[in-house]
Amino acid sequence: MVEVTNYIDRLVAELCPDGVEYRPLGEIADIGTGKSDKKDAQESGQYPFYVRSKTILRSSKYLYDETAIVIPGEGGVGEIFHFVSGKYDLHQRAYRVSFTVDEMNPKFGYYYISSFFKEYINRHAVEATVKSIRKPMLVKFEVPVPPLEIQEAIVEILDKFTNLEAELEAELEARTLQYEYYRGSLFGTLKDPATGLPAIAGLVKTLCPDGVEYRSLKDVVAKNYGGGTPSKSKAEYWEGNIPWASVGDLSDDVLEVTDTRSKITEEGVKGSSTNIVPAGAVIVAIKINPGRMKIAGMNLAINQDIRGLVLNDSMNARFLTYYFRTLMFAGHGTIVKSITNKHLMETKIPVPPMEIQQRIVDILDRFDALTSSLSEGLPAELAARRSQYEYYRDQLLTFPRKGGN
Repeated sequence: MVEVTNYIDRLVAELCPDGVEYRPLGEIADIGTGKSDKKDAQESGQYPFYVRSKTILRSSKYLYDETAIVIPGEGGVGEIFHFVSGKYDLHQRAYRVSFTVDEMNPKFGYYYISSFFKEYINRHAVEATVKSIRKPMLVKFEVPVPPLEIQEAIVEILDKFTNLEAELEAELEARTLQYEYYRGSLFGTLKDPATGLPAIAGLVKTLCPDGVEYRSLKDVVAKNYGGGTPSKSKAEYWEGNIPWASVGDLSDDVLEVTDTRSKITEEGVKGSSTNIVPAGAVIVAIKINPGRMKIAGMNLAINQDIRGLVLNDSMNARFLTYYFRTLMFAGHGTIVKSITNKHLMETKIPVPPMEIQQRIVDILDRFDALTSSLSEGLPAELAARRSQYEYYRDQLLTFPRKGGN
């Protein structure tokens, strides 16, 4: 990459010995807003509809047919930029920048504006936070106009970086979808022994010739614990050595809870309605994220938004936890979603023989380990590539200014 930047530097020195001219967008581009409102969106519309967010909606009509840069006027100010080519609809509070001079490569302009416009508006802002973009901000924003040969070379380089980043993101998404499909297929096999994965289907056919029995969750629960929160006004209840789980401790995709954000004391347990759930039991949210389940990796206390369930010998805790990840609980409440303990206990679950449960757990554990490895490795590589991209992008798009101003 150093060789590439050196090549661009040599091109600039050769073709622009006196520096590169910077020109205000108002001199070289047509700048304006759309006329549509978000209510004009139609899910089955033929044309992309750019609004005040990263989300691209659809519209049955188009306002423009051009190559342009679209910038929302509000929401994520200076963070969101779209490169558009073709017919599109545009929100009344989103701006379009369409270059009107032949000496400007639109994609080069897109890369430059998306890299430096936010810094520009923050530097010239009257208030501490810029809440919206106004047309004069765009009109006065200056962009470099090096020879097209330089612009095209830089666009080619930055396109390669962008494509690589998109490939990494797509691979991560594909791996996640593959895992979810695989997990769903395994449990789907329990419903229909004639379909699904052969190894599991064969076991189901042998051990459950009449199909797998579905039972209420309460039928596999030996003990059901409720929780509570020790008084926050009593310091002696907190900062102890007893893990105390809340719904926030169930948020990641790891199967077991091995630590909690908060700890309480013995006094906190005795002075509240919390209970100690034994290691190996499952804990499941009934509020905020109802149905979210994990396995207690150690003895822990729980708050009132969680139930702790000790399972009987007919149910494998890991099997149940994996199965719960395939379920959707609607919950009640407009702000905080919740389900009742009774609703939870009536949830229907498959109860195949333990041999089948263990076989499914073994498969999903291996796949989960692979997915976790990818989920750690790919984002790290993606972050590294993004950082590398931003560094070289800024290097490539910074030119000596003609006249030295």
